[in-house]
Amino acid sequence: MPASRARAIRAARVASLLKSLAHPARLMLVCTLCEKEASVSELEEELCVHQPTLSQQLNVLREAGLVESRREGKQIFYRLTDERAVQLMGALGAIFPSKPKPPF
Repeated sequence: MPASRARAIRAARVASLLKSLAHPARLMLVCTLCEKEASVSELEEELCVHQPTLSQQLNVLREAGLVESRREGKQIFYRLTDERAVQLMGALGAIFPSKPKPPF
């Protein structure tokens, strides 16, 4: 395979991952799921995202293969399944720390 073709395939994969994360609610979800598995009710409370929006965004992440769910009784728990997303969130956390650094 020519290098340019391999580069194009890789760029498409990266773009797909970035597209999956390109929403504030999905970024918050992935950030939270990097730390722990969580139920829908825990995510709703912790992120202050209403259930319909939460379900919609979790579905996008599930379709992208970034999260998986499991049922325990009436509760559904989600966990992050893609190590690349964990690494990317770590890099984003270093670039955009929660406490901004002074410009100089």
